[in-house]
Parts: sequence; C-alpha cells; structure tokens
Amino acid sequence: MVDLIVNNDRIKNIELAIFDKDGTLMDLYVYWASMIDLRVSFMQSRLGLTEDQKKDVMYEMGVDLKQNRLRPEGPVGLKKREIVMQAMLKALKRNGFPGKEDLCESAFRDADRMSINRLSRIIKPIKGMGELVTALKKKKCKLAVATTDKTERAKLAMGFLGIEDKVDMVVGEDMVANYKPSPDMVNLILKELLVNKESAVMVGDAATDVEMGSNAGLAASIGVLSGLTSKERLLEKTKYIVRDISEIEVL
Repeated sequence: MVDLIVNNDRIKNIELAIFDKDGTLMDLYVYWASMIDLRVSFMQSRLGLTEDQKKDVMYEMGVDLKQNRLRPEGPVGLKKREIVMQAMLKALKRNGFPGKEDLCESAFRDADRMSINRLSRIIKPIKGMGELVTALKKKKCKLAVATTDKTERAKLAMGFLGIEDKVDMVVGEDMVANYKPSPDMVNLILKELLVNKESAVMVGDAATDVEMGSNAGLAASIGVLSGLTSKERLLEKTKYIVRDISEIEVL
C-alpha cells in the first residue's frame, strides 16, 4: 500500500489507483480533436460538406476549434460512443443531411481503422505520467484505467504511452451497463482486482470521474485541471485538486 500526498493532504493506505484516460494520462484535445476530424472528414468526403458545415458538426460532437479545446459539456471525451454518434446525426440533419445513420456508423469504423497508423502522433502523455506510474508500481500499488472510450482503443493507447505492462486492468464503456458517473466501472475493477473500495482512489479531469469515485465509495477522488472542467466545478466534488498528475506525490 502507498500514501498519496495532494496539496499537503495525505491519502493513506492506497492499494489501487484508478485513472481516467483522456486529460489525465494523455492529452485530451490532441487525441479527440484528431478522432473527430477523421470521423467528420469521412462524412465530408461522402456528402460534400462545406468547411463551415464540417466545423459545425465537429462543434456539436464536442470539439471547439476556435478555442482549441473540447467543450466542457462534451459529448466527446465525456460520454459514450453512441451519444457522440447521435450528436453527429443531429448536426448533419441541421445542415440538410437527415437519415445518415448507416453512413455515421461507417465514419466511426473508418476513423478507428485509419487512426491505428496515427496513434503515435495523436497520443501524447501528460507531464509526469511515466514517473507517477513507475512510482506507484514500485510500491506495489495496482493500477487501472476507467474510460468512456472503447476498451480495445484504450488498451492500444496504453501501449503507445508505454505503460501497458504496468496497468492491471482497463475498462471501457463497452464493458459496463452504465457509464460515468455510475460506479459500474469502478465496481468491476474492484471486483476483478480484489481490492476494497476504502483502499482505492479515482483520478480524473471530469466532474463525472470524481463523481464516479464518490458514488463507488472510494477513499478519495482526485480532480485534474486539464481544461475540460473548471477548478470551481471540481471543488464542488472534491477537495483534492491538481494541475496535472505530476503533482501527486507517492510515499
């Protein structure tokens, strides 16, 4: 077990650290802006979307190109794949292209396939990620990832981050009935890794990450200021706030 220091507060006797993926372990905007661009570019090539229409669809899906950030309300990066698809269909209908469900499915599959050869460019580790993971594993702390991404894609990301051998379990939204802030992901991890909830922490950059940890009854939830969620919003959910995970000290 380890103790974690967050802003001079000590979280004691932790056996398991559960991390969100995007914005916590890896750069949030680079990854999802790239994936959404691939998906919408597919639709643009099939439907002849103008650049303004493309930007509108990307915005509805959660990418704010003007601000170079993801929208705090998502859906991409926060909600499951099907909800992001519905956002695409809504924007397409608004732009005069209704009834494109099958084409939407194709766009998501094609983007998944094409991105495989680009993962080294769109997966960027957060400052201090490697050091924190190494420090936790040296102290025999178990590690898990809980993400709204698909499990297979999240596992690929762990490989490109170079930590796949250090992560004990990866759970995506496709492995549970209810996604964040439901405790389903955390409960599955606790069960599979044989860890009591009082000996685990959740680390994530969205309010739903922090809420998921609280809903599961974990020892603590640590909020990360990736830019997705404001400090004020996270402070409503937890007193443990860091700019990035490099500020988490392992004892």
